[in-house]
Amino acid sequence: MAADLSQIVKAYDVRGVVPDQWDESLAGLFGAAFAEVTGASAIVVGHDMRPSSPGLSRAFARGAADRGVDVTEIGLCSTDQLYYASGALNLPGAMFTASHNPAQYNGIKLCRAGAAPVGQDTGLAQIRELVEGWLESGAPEPVAEPGTLSSRETLNDYAEHLRSLVDLTSIRPLKVVVDAGNGMGGHTVPSVFEGLPLTLVPMYFELDGTFPNHEANPLDPANLVDLQKRVPEEGADLGIAFDGDADRCFVVDEHGDPVSPSAITALVAARELARNGGTGTIIHNLITSRTVPEVVKENGGTPVRTRVGHSFIKAEMATSGAIFGGEHSAHYYFKDFWNADTGMLAALHVLAALGGQDGPLSSLVAQYDRYVGSGEINSTVADQADRLAAIRAAYENRADVTLDDLDGLTVAAADWWFNVRPSNTEPLLRLNAEAKDEATMTKIRDEALAIIRA
Repeated sequence: MAADLSQIVKAYDVRGVVPDQWDESLAGLFGAAFAEVTGASAIVVGHDMRPSSPGLSRAFARGAADRGVDVTEIGLCSTDQLYYASGALNLPGAMFTASHNPAQYNGIKLCRAGAAPVGQDTGLAQIRELVEGWLESGAPEPVAEPGTLSSRETLNDYAEHLRSLVDLTSIRPLKVVVDAGNGMGGHTVPSVFEGLPLTLVPMYFELDGTFPNHEANPLDPANLVDLQKRVPEEGADLGIAFDGDADRCFVVDEHGDPVSPSAITALVAARELARNGGTGTIIHNLITSRTVPEVVKENGGTPVRTRVGHSFIKAEMATSGAIFGGEHSAHYYFKDFWNADTGMLAALHVLAALGGQDGPLSSLVAQYDRYVGSGEINSTVADQADRLAAIRAAYENRADVTLDDLDGLTVAAADWWFNVRPSNTEPLLRLNAEAKDEATMTKIRDEALAIIRA
């Protein structure tokens, strides 16, 4: 096929519409290129429940095997299960998923041995270059001794590993509603929760990559509605929603009210610091709540602020030796999980924290939810740089504020802050604001939006 790789090779992964933008023949070339760039003698490959995933995954595996690489296929899995396999087997890995995107999409998340990320600066640009060359000149001839394809079951080992990282043995019985969104949470949750003192109420556990009930994107409030209704109906202690590839988790309390991912980050950070003797570095991106660095310091840790994006978090995790990292998008990263992100491990921490005391979840998380946030607000603009300059001009001479340029522009005062950062792929500016109370947050949010949209 005549493919435009600039449309499907993103900053951190491959993603596009099947078969319009890519297909199995192209997946085979990506497999061959991955083998060349990693130089590995063996790799591990897994896939989600999308209709196109098994064929794309197998084509990738064959492409790699044609370069002499032995391929372990772990079949249906969540993204963090693939990271587990990459870490436990110490092999580069490829996960076929488009995460929360609609059904017609698919993609590849790639990692080196030990679940180390592959992005534009760490191999993805080279992979694209090789594939583009082969699209022009033809695929390389298979080597004289092709690699083997073999299957391996990793689900039980993955579940056992996660349970070894959180002590749930003495928690009180809990009732939990889980919305898997017809994604891979329906595959992993039963195994991970097996043997725990939990009454599980499953929602949409049937694996179906056409997403017949709602999109598997809990970041969109519309996709949490069913879970929010079901939790109080069931008299459950909490609800958990996973995205399509089950690497992110979202939590609602006993009333069905969403719990901020920043509050989850702060809660897990406190627990991981306690588990590490009250010391350690915790990574958070710059749009997480101020609660996060406050809680980290209160619990003896060192907070480190990064740009938005998992490659920045993972890089900082590796260089700083951080024990945990969190993003407001509900990605949670653990040193004990090869610095990779796993929503399932974060969910186990929430269950352990809730089950280790007698109060409801709403009371437990209140201490980790100290400010009022705007959520992310996107505005289409004609000139991103011009609007950022206008914001800088409006605030730079005020004595009560500080400005920084770590990621876009952050304007901060004693009791509020906001960040405006440009999208890399669309003519958008993204605003996140937070303040000590609703009135202040509304005021500074609206001030910023007026300048952005002027």
